Amino acid sequence: MKPIAAALALMACATAYADFSVFPDGSKVDRWFNETSAPDPAKLGKRFVVTDYGVAADSTIIQTEAIQKVIDTAAEEGGGVVVIPRGTFLSGSLFFRPSTHLHIEKEGRLKGSDAITNYKIVPTRLEGQTLNYFAALINADHCDGFTITGEGTIDGNGHRFYDEFWLRRKVNPKCTNLEALRPRMAFISNSKDVTISGIHMVNSGFWTNHLYRCERVKYLGVTILAPTDGYPKGPSTDAIDLDVCNDVLISGCHMNVNDDGVCLKGGKGTYVDTIPGNGPVQRIVIDRCSFGKTNAGVTFGSEAWDCSNVIMKDCTFDGTYHVLLFKMRPDTPQQYRNVLVDGARGTVRNAVEVQTWTQFFDKVERDPMPMSCVDNVTFRNAHLECTRNFYKDRKTDDYTLTNFTFTDVMATAPVESFDTSHIDGVKIENVEVTVVPEK
Repeated sequence: MKPIAAALALMACATAYADFSVFPDGSKVDRWFNETSAPDPAKLGKRFVVTDYGVAADSTIIQTEAIQKVIDTAAEEGGGVVVIPRGTFLSGSLFFRPSTHLHIEKEGRLKGSDAITNYKIVPTRLEGQTLNYFAALINADHCDGFTITGEGTIDGNGHRFYDEFWLRRKVNPKCTNLEALRPRMAFISNSKDVTISGIHMVNSGFWTNHLYRCERVKYLGVTILAPTDGYPKGPSTDAIDLDVCNDVLISGCHMNVNDDGVCLKGGKGTYVDTIPGNGPVQRIVIDRCSFGKTNAGVTFGSEAWDCSNVIMKDCTFDGTYHVLLFKMRPDTPQQYRNVLVDGARGTVRNAVEVQTWTQFFDKVERDPMPMSCVDNVTFRNAHLECTRNFYKDRKTDDYTLTNFTFTDVMATAPVESFDTSHIDGVKIENVEVTVVPEK
């Protein structure tokens, strides 16, 4: 029996819960979160099919300027939908304008150049800071209502970037992500009412989707893939990074990438709360998604500090490293609050882990240093096969763990792995974690 099937076979009983109407802090879930119909490109304005505007159906030539000209033409004519038809179209960094959209038709492929020289250096946001770095393949800034739709593919063409990253790490094991020169697939910033629907996003050179200072964002039925086995794996190919974003719905998506699935960001450093551009991540719903060999379904990341009201419901896992992961930095005051995981099923390494994160950190003096915490976490209605631990943390003076609830859980693990003694205030009800030794 396959591992995920074995985990599902544990479902002797299931507790039914009503539809979600409130966030974990008791505030109302807006009706907007329950509306999952995809945008209709036909209602978004005139179609600008790139091959009608001088872009060649030729996968061997880079056509950044020609495709950008189509985007600019659409903007000049009052907006519309830039269409990638059947075929493969190679490009460097593209910049969408207000009232423009992207639609990729079935068997259409927008493919990124694998030469970093084809990506402009621009002021941007990366790793919790503002700096000059390479633009993404797709960029949209101050584009309220921006959409990416279709049944086609955005291909980051990242294999040469992966090779270069791992070679750098061999020469310099302390090489950071920024020192390996790689483009993200999509960077959407300062925008409201954004929808990404139906598309396939594969082989990003770096983070796949990075959203910064965005509100009311929906990912609907999107498939996000990067290599997780063999060589080269796709380093730091996070599926969806939410950086200072509020009101986000991720529904019916599949993610298999060589890092985090959904990662919450917002800033880092001892004075993170005083730095302009940093901010909270709030009101996130991850609904009916499936995760493959990904670091975590949802990660409270090493570049996050103020995250609250996060719901993950009815998601499945197949070889995922974590359902829920909290990365705690000793150099950053972090407040993670009001988290609900409901209906997790499948196979994972660890269901829940609170992990001290010391890679590339830089603690400076601050008196008083605000205490970090993870507070009000509920994990319920779960049926999981854990290949390492069900729950894992460590005793430390760097943060507090308070008010965790585990209810209606059936899980297996190869070792005793449900020690909650480091948590202040634990409710455990109808939880069975069975030790099943490794074969």
